[in-house]
Amino acid sequence: MDDRIHAHAETLVDWSARIEAGDDVVVKVSEGAHELGIAVAEELGARDANVVTLYGSDEIDRAYLRNHSGEFDENPPHELALYENADAVLSLGGGHNTMATADVPSEKRQEKSRATEGIREARMDTDWVSTVHPTRSLAQQAGMSFEAYQEFVYDAVLRDWEALAEEMAKMKELLDEGSEVRLVKENTDLTMSIEGRTAVNSAASVVYDSHNLPSGEVFTAPDATAGEVFFDVPMTINSQRVRDVHLEFDDGEVVDYSAGQNEAVIEEVLETDEGAKRLGELGIGMNRGIDQFTDSILFDEKMGDTVHLALGRAYTSNFPEGTEDEANESAVHVDMITEMGEDSRMEVDGEVVQRNGTFRWEDRFEE
Repeated sequence: MDDRIHAHAETLVDWSARIEAGDDVVVKVSEGAHELGIAVAEELGARDANVVTLYGSDEIDRAYLRNHSGEFDENPPHELALYENADAVLSLGGGHNTMATADVPSEKRQEKSRATEGIREARMDTDWVSTVHPTRSLAQQAGMSFEAYQEFVYDAVLRDWEALAEEMAKMKELLDEGSEVRLVKENTDLTMSIEGRTAVNSAASVVYDSHNLPSGEVFTAPDATAGEVFFDVPMTINSQRVRDVHLEFDDGEVVDYSAGQNEAVIEEVLETDEGAKRLGELGIGMNRGIDQFTDSILFDEKMGDTVHLALGRAYTSNFPEGTEDEANESAVHVDMITEMGEDSRMEVDGEVVQRNGTFRWEDRFEE
């Protein structure tokens, strides 16, 4: 087995999830992530954790959903109990076909998502971490050879996370002390309130309230969104490729939208519930180890000259204790990315903190 797989597993178990002896751990292994699953099991066994392993497959999900009546039981107790009794949930992504569920009717996807919201919340109450094992299907989606894609993934995952956490703390401080963020670029002029929020320094560890490996972003929960934003980075949403999404906001809600490809997907997201029309996240990518787009939100949203915004559910980690009920609620959390490159700027309370993709503490920053 490739030594990098063992290093990936060790980083996931020790740095990211902080697994200790006696922890009850659920490991969900996608069909293409078998080798990483073995390496993770070795690490968990060496730490005397208690493990339940689940098999994750988009093709199985497709078969189930396409043949279901569409009337789903709310939060089935047998599944809910699994997550309510878990200390940690590790999700190892990497399937055989990234478009496996593309022909599942949107109504069934929406209904299933609404019916299992309690299960999703129970999972998120654990020390959950999601990562991905490099597979040929993901390499193909990224437009890369398998070997090149492996190098890309491990460059993003096997990082000096402590050093990156120290750098990202500068952005967290700016957001914690600020009250308004403004994004300006072509077809984008968007303002968001961040008053009273707590930004998360997402350094790929539950200690930082961070649940993705790789990570490398600072995110917060915006409010009172107004203006327009253009997402120029293509992405796959609900197994369909979406391009050139334009959203207009007024009083915190989407009031108009368009897309250059698969506009119906955006409509499907927005119609999920009332919370889907509002933003749940403003995320600022800061992982310079990610240097190209791969049509994977796990990587692309962390890239150092990007900003992503998510429609739907907000994370309670962005709200001070006692104010968690202010978090936007939704059955969805859909990230979309805009590149902060040439002729762009991000302001916090009127002060430019990033220009043309460069942060103000970096050498290339232009006043």
